[in-house]
Amino acid sequence: MERKRWECSALPNGWKREEVTRKSGLSAGKSDVYYFSPTGKKFRSKPQLARYLGNSMDLSSFDFRTGKMIMSKLNKNRHRLRYDHSGQTRGKPDLNTSLPVRQTASIFKQPVTKVTNHPNNKVKSDPQKAVDQPRQLFWEKKLSGLNAYDIAEELMKTMDLPKGLQVSSTAGVGPGYTDKTLLSAIASALHTTSAPITGQLSAAVEKNPGVWLNTTQPLCKAFTVTDEDIRKQEDLVYSVRKRLEEALMADMLAHVEEATLDAASLKEEASCKEETETV
Repeated sequence: MERKRWECSALPNGWKREEVTRKSGLSAGKSDVYYFSPTGKKFRSKPQLARYLGNSMDLSSFDFRTGKMIMSKLNKNRHRLRYDHSGQTRGKPDLNTSLPVRQTASIFKQPVTKVTNHPNNKVKSDPQKAVDQPRQLFWEKKLSGLNAYDIAEELMKTMDLPKGLQVSSTAGVGPGYTDKTLLSAIASALHTTSAPITGQLSAAVEKNPGVWLNTTQPLCKAFTVTDEDIRKQEDLVYSVRKRLEEALMADMLAHVEEATLDAASLKEEASCKEETETV
């Protein structure tokens, strides 16, 4: 393994960043990042680093992989903090009924228990809210233009729709639809309803989608999932799981090798120290 260590300017003075490049195995060429405190303590993950630093430093904009502060996230946090302060000065009542969240040194939010079964509490129900609210037509188009980015702010590759659902096959319904719009609509339908996803079953929706559109179904014509489609998906999932298993095994072997080298290095240093004291 090739090790490189240097000072990390994003952390307080004395902190060092080490990058270890793997030379063998299935993960050869990949690198692992570690951080060392001024006292020599080793940190392998961002949550571990956040727990150690506590409230002394805000790591919400810190990129553990590159060792730098992501400026876009830092500006968003500053803007959100400024907005929160301005909102508090207006004295508006807090109408949020969601569970309160305790903000701690950890980067993960921890829920707080909210007691609602007090004997003096009376449950009131609004019959109007029990009725399903109507949905806006073509509301999925609000999702157009939104992209997913990884921690390094690089654009992540999106999924490809089956040929039967692509725009080139005239499977879309509604004005100005694209493959990304169809993908967003199908993904939203899968997460917002427990009913079967069949597409638009009415033939009249092509002539006048504003009247005949079923808002509970995605913006595409009716489609059928065949046994062949299921088999291909099973093969794809099996292949991905196989690659993941190989990657996890290679990562585990690399960590074992690293631990062995660290133990040997410590043992060698201890022996050299004993020899020096003896002399």
